[in-house]
Amino acid sequence: MKFICYPRCTTCQKARKWLEEKGLEFEVRHIVEENPSEEELAAWIADSGLPVKKFFNTSGLKYKELQLKDRLPEMTDEEKIALLATDGMLVKRPLLVDGSRILVGFKEAEWEGLL
Repeated sequence: MKFICYPRCTTCQKARKWLEEKGLEFEVRHIVEENPSEEELAAWIADSGLPVKKFFNTSGLKYKELQLKDRLPEMTDEEKIALLATDGMLVKRPLLVDGSRILVGFKEAEWEGLL
């Protein structure tokens, strides 16, 4: 299981603590130092069944700086995925990747039901 996070993010810290308390084994990947590739993102989005927009960190500074709220509706999914692959700070975190099971963001109840 891969836990893709930004270590200074408090939500990521909560999620990591939760995983550790459950005794689950996982590999940590720093989302900024090793940003997900277009191929990874495309596969995760397909496996998750979620729209591409759910993979954007809509509360992040980079999202606001690039005015993506206005730009995303006019972009194709391929353009959105290419943009996500340019900067880990654009990607909603944490991401938990366990085979074809993908969890985006941390909602304890959701994770509890799926793990």
